[in-house]
Amino acid sequence: MKTPLIATLLLATALAQAAPLPDALAAYDAGDLAAAARGFAASTRRGEALGQFNLAMMHLRRELPGASDAAAWRLLRRAAAQQLALAENALGEMIEQGRHGRTDPRAACGWFEQAAAHGSSDGALAAATCYYLGRGRAQNMALAQRWYLEAAKAGDVGAQYLVASMFETGLGVTADERLARYWYDVAAKNGDVAARAKLKAMQAADAAS
Repeated sequence: MKTPLIATLLLATALAQAAPLPDALAAYDAGDLAAAARGFAASTRRGEALGQFNLAMMHLRRELPGASDAAAWRLLRRAAAQQLALAENALGEMIEQGRHGRTDPRAACGWFEQAAAHGSSDGALAAATCYYLGRGRAQNMALAQRWYLEAAKAGDVGAQYLVASMFETGLGVTADERLARYWYDVAAKNGDVAARAKLKAMQAADAAS
């Protein structure tokens, strides 16, 4: 369900709404990496979490002279100290992918949970998976369901299907057919083929009863 860090943590123009970085973001979008790096570095010197995050991403994407994972880690830690959920999630992914020493599922899950608590849907999805698989955390379906539900509310289709299934079977939560149907319907409307099949099967069972 997770996709690689570098592919997912992109420098979206929407980030400009959260900090005065439109020129740097525009430069990045135009392919002027040198100008973008200067803008993000200036923001970093001002202590802005979003500038630190974006500069870290350029390190991780190897878009800077002398780019390194170590520099990205330092920048992300500074941004995470300001509770930037994007940075917290990125730290978890770096640990999970072995880009900061040995892989440490427990530490990675800790960062994912922090990101989730600060509103990151990616963090919620990753934290849920930690508890669902019992990887980095003791297996706990109630906590898995809690975080999958947050990811589902944020629009993650895979989480929407899983939440529906958990409500249907009572895994980690009190079984609730109404909520199961609701989330299958949401997932189906978002293009999940398996959710459509589930709804048809439930409707067929209704007709046969």
